[in-house]
Parts: sequence; C-alpha cells; structure tokens
Amino acid sequence: MPDSLVLKERKRLIVTGKSGSGLSSALKSLEDIGYDVIDNLPLSLLDSLLDQPDIRDRALAVGLDVRSLGFDPAAILAQAERRGLFLLFLTCDDAALQKRFTATRRRHPLARDKSVADGIRAERMMLDPLRRAADLVVDTTALSIHDLRHILEGHFGLESSGRLAVTVLSFSFGQGMPREADLVFDVRFLRNPHWDETLRSLSGLDAAVGTYIGDDPACGPFLDALKGMVGPLLPRYAQEGKSYLTLAFGCTGGRHRSVWMAEEVGRWLESLGCRLSVRHRDLQAGVLVSS
Repeated sequence: MPDSLVLKERKRLIVTGKSGSGLSSALKSLEDIGYDVIDNLPLSLLDSLLDQPDIRDRALAVGLDVRSLGFDPAAILAQAERRGLFLLFLTCDDAALQKRFTATRRRHPLARDKSVADGIRAERMMLDPLRRAADLVVDTTALSIHDLRHILEGHFGLESSGRLAVTVLSFSFGQGMPREADLVFDVRFLRNPHWDETLRSLSGLDAAVGTYIGDDPACGPFLDALKGMVGPLLPRYAQEGKSYLTLAFGCTGGRHRSVWMAEEVGRWLESLGCRLSVRHRDLQAGVLVSS
C-alpha cells in the first residue's frame, strides 16, 4: 500500500500486531485522540460495522488480533485493500515480549499448552504477512506508553491541519539506536561535557552545558549544514503525504550533547511552524509499553 495515504484513509484503521506489543495501549491512545475504538471484533462483523451510516464519516480504529473470532491475516489484508483501511501493525522483539509475559504472568494466546516462547514464535510466523503489508509498523520494544502516544498522535491526530508532525529525539548509543527514527545524527564528534567535572552532573538542558557545546568550533557549521539539508526536505515530505518525521541525535550517554542538540534543532523546527515534540529517551528512564 502507498505511504502517501490521505487523511480520510488514516481515519479508518485496523490496529493489529503481536500480543504484548502494546495493542491495548495503542487503542486507548487513539480513543483519547478522538477515534471510536472497537477491540477484538469478530472479523465476520467488520463489513457490517463499516457500512453503518452513523459511523461512515467518523474516525474509527478496529483492533484485530489472534484473540479475535475468525482471525485470518489473508482475509484482513483483503478487507483492508477493498475498503481502503489503513493497517497499523505493532511489533516488539521476541526477547522483550518474553520478559513482558513473564513479568505480568499472562498466558500467551497461542501458548495454552506450550511455552511462552513457542507462542511468540508461532504468532510471529502467522502475522508476518500483515507486518510486511502494513502501512505503518511501530516497534514498541524500547517505547514508553508516553512515547507510543506521541507517535500515534503524530500519524493519526485529527487536528493536524495537514502540517507535518516532527519529533526530535535524543538518545544514548549505548542504549541502542531508536527504531522509530527516520533520520539519525551522531553528535559524538562534539566535545564532551562529561569530562568537565563542573558539568558532568548537569544535562544538555542546562545553560552552562549549552555554552560549552556551542563554543565547540565544529558546532555552528554542523547546525548550519543540518538546517540546509533538513529544511528543504520538510515540505517535500508533506507533499508526499508523510505526516510524521522523527529526527534522532545520539551521543555516548544520551545526557549532554544529544540533549542540547535536540533542544536546539527543536527550537528551529518550531520556528518553521512544525507540530513539534522533543523527547529525551535516555535522560530519564520511562515505563515501557506492556499491554
């Protein structure tokens, strides 16, 4: 399916994905945004629901997963294609799913007489056609519930007025690359405040750290080059129907250089009229999506 779907199509969603990847959290976020949400609908009733006169022009999100009566990936794909529905797929690493099911002591829906690991593997194979055909795949492995909501608001917010939603993210390379990032910039070339004892306990949100980084002779040219590259891309992304963009800045610890750079770039993007969110993934630990 094409990436450049119009807003009306984005208002009619099938939400599916792996058990434990955050399906319930995603549906709750969409409900908060303004969608009518129906979870665990028997697949045989989907056509009847979509044909209801009082729901045809409303924002609708239907949750379909392996618990749903008559669940059939091929039939779901056919329905999505025939009815012009946007397919949102949530995924997560197998290891993270194993930890989530173990921590909550929940039984995997496909592991009634088997191990959780067996259920996760079986579901992954069953859902692979949906994941490959999805209009949007969101990996929740390292996302907090707050992060997931931001992503969904950016893609499916009903008050977007056609403006591109941009998230600027700081992160630590030591904690892994952010999977949701569209563009990643490594700012470890900038001098590191960590090695200044007066700055080590501070963060990129503090003025003294910003002055230290901004005084690096390489900082100004890098910012100018970044703006010269990213600036012209923003209207082109919007013209192509992309509604959401994530720029990520990484450094060693995710505390100083990446945080300051994200804030600086965020202020610039806000001045351009973007719908903006600035997040610092590794500055403070979040609560991972688990339902």
